[in-house]
Amino acid sequence: MRLSDILSKSRTSAFIEIDGFMKSKLAIGKQRKIEVGKVALNFCCNECNDTRTFSSDDVLYCIGVTPRQISIDCVLSCAGACGALVTMWFLVECQDGEDTDKNKQYINNYIYGIAPKVRILRRREKLSEQVRLVEGRYANYTEMLDKSERAYRDGLGAGAVVYLRKIFEQVTLQVANAAGISCQYDKGKRKPFKKLLEEVDNKCNILPKEYSENGYKLFGELSDVVHGDYNEQLGIEKYEALRRLVIGVLDNVINKKEIVTAMCSLGWDGGTPL
Repeated sequence: MRLSDILSKSRTSAFIEIDGFMKSKLAIGKQRKIEVGKVALNFCCNECNDTRTFSSDDVLYCIGVTPRQISIDCVLSCAGACGALVTMWFLVECQDGEDTDKNKQYINNYIYGIAPKVRILRRREKLSEQVRLVEGRYANYTEMLDKSERAYRDGLGAGAVVYLRKIFEQVTLQVANAAGISCQYDKGKRKPFKKLLEEVDNKCNILPKEYSENGYKLFGELSDVVHGDYNEQLGIEKYEALRRLVIGVLDNVINKKEIVTAMCSLGWDGGTPL
């Protein structure tokens, strides 16, 4: 595996062994050209109106930070040849360990080892106006999803999950209002979210059938972050799974709305509008 394979994937706390890419120590602040393959990451391109792969050149440049860390800057361009660009920065860290080479020429617990084990310690992207992280099909929820993804990529696990919780709450309230379901009891007291979610799902089926029986369990998982039961790392570890389930609710609502609209256009009984 090459360094570009690591840079082209989501961050992980695990160290992964790669092919050596430097033959000698790189002094602090010094720059060096490295040939580690192209970095390729997916972003939503506004120019192409689609998710595209953005790729770097074959040759990258790194700057020495410590014997175990290097900084890498690169520019990724859209595969659609529209000119859209993303500027990326990575801080790559090598796993510490015992010296394994008897001659001490290439030591694997240094970044310039024969087969170092590395991980992305930090990653940042600077997006132009032509690029975003999340596709735009989620209407007014796109911005919150984008903020959630940015927080996740910045290592803010709790912040990322809080945005997901807000999305789950707001889409439930939006559907309740559209379907004429009151968010309050007759005496004006606000309904608990569990009760409201049950009523909305019973009438509008907003939860995917795979976890329709566990809708409130999803809300509970998201709420644990708000109440401080998670640390940042646990939020990072659970983020992608939680995001997928929240996206499932959004997709379900959007698909149902589109289906109901199509049925109504044919004069069929369209069911409950959203």
